[in-house]
Amino acid sequence: MDRSLFPDQDPAERTVSSSAPLADRMRPLSLDELVGQEHILGPERVLRDIIRSRNIPSMIFWGPPGVGKTTLAYLLARETDCRFASLSAVLAGVKNVKKVVEEAEFERRRDERPTVLFVDEIHRFNKAQQDAFLPHVERGTIILVGATTENPSFEVIAPLLSRSRVLVLKALKDEHILQILERTLQDRERGLGNWNLSADPKILVQLAAFANGDARVALNSLELAAQLARTRHYKRPRLTAEILEEALQKRTILYDKAGEEHFNLISALHKSLRNSDVDASLYWMGRMLEAGEDAMYIARRLVRFASEDVGIADPAALGYAIDAMQAVHFIGLPEGKLALGQITVYLAQAPKSNALYRAYAEVAEDVAKTRNEPVPLQLRNASTQLMKDLDYGKGYRYAHQEPDRVADMQCLPENLADRRYYRPTSEGFEKEVAERLRTLERLKKEQKS
Repeated sequence: MDRSLFPDQDPAERTVSSSAPLADRMRPLSLDELVGQEHILGPERVLRDIIRSRNIPSMIFWGPPGVGKTTLAYLLARETDCRFASLSAVLAGVKNVKKVVEEAEFERRRDERPTVLFVDEIHRFNKAQQDAFLPHVERGTIILVGATTENPSFEVIAPLLSRSRVLVLKALKDEHILQILERTLQDRERGLGNWNLSADPKILVQLAAFANGDARVALNSLELAAQLARTRHYKRPRLTAEILEEALQKRTILYDKAGEEHFNLISALHKSLRNSDVDASLYWMGRMLEAGEDAMYIARRLVRFASEDVGIADPAALGYAIDAMQAVHFIGLPEGKLALGQITVYLAQAPKSNALYRAYAEVAEDVAKTRNEPVPLQLRNASTQLMKDLDYGKGYRYAHQEPDRVADMQCLPENLADRRYYRPTSEGFEKEVAERLRTLERLKKEQKS
């Protein structure tokens, strides 16, 4: 059994060596110390209710690294007076599973206390290894709590998934990380409070942004930076931008993801793309990314740009933007940076048209300001005899039976007859679209004559 995370003892008696990494020492010892995950831990939320009932189901915690999956499993055992054991799917196999189950059975017979078995990275267990849990979960020998960064729908076998409650954990917000960092600097028992370490608040904000929602990354970085500061200035150690840059091996860029600079930079990226400036677009995208901006936020904005500013001038752009977003989601950072760079360059050089954007704006305005007339009879589906008697479908012309696959048939409501919304430009593929629309219009007029 892997006891390296929490020693071989009841959860209520947990101790951590003073020489342990800072991230381990600062693990919350109670639910009150835990930050984030309010959607499942807040008052009257699902996990609070489970703890209050003391009837714990097997669960799968699904979320990004460093958000408290391991700690939450431990606290779940502590709050409900259960034993706690842990396995890592990276190191363990079926043999380890059998051993921990045997111990859980023995202890259960001895004092009837159940064992919460925490399995880290459960998605790394193959089907046969996951199957090994099933009979023991069924009998209640163990309460299985699995942790995964991957979608459990694809990575956890269906029988195990059907017997478990899936709880989604979210990446910590910057304010959560900042709270953890400030607590660590003040804590004299487990943290760095005895070091008399001072830090510019802006440095802590930058460190929180760098962590990108991962408390472990934040604490490991703080520990290294604090050691450097103490080595340089033992009596009055202070975290500076230079020390943080050295600790992170990364230039510190002051950037508030929720403030004015965030909106300034995304505006610069969008307008550089619109102006077809490849180099500026790549620079602004990279500056946001390197400052700790959420890669998926940038990807979503690029998907929007593909429709809003490129549109049908290059219909492939939207598909390429979605491909880039999926690539970032699939491989994460830092590898996903190049996917974002690739789509940024593509969108910058692509022909531009906002014809679709303007067309939809006019549609939305008409829907809001004009009477919503009934669907014309010729476009209605006559699925019953009554509908046929009421002339549903009367006058409908099946385009595939028309000589040119188009019928001179009014498809807009009467009050908007002949309204034009989409006016293609002469840019890129839209030039061909414009020609095609002119041809369709001519064919309809010929049918009238």
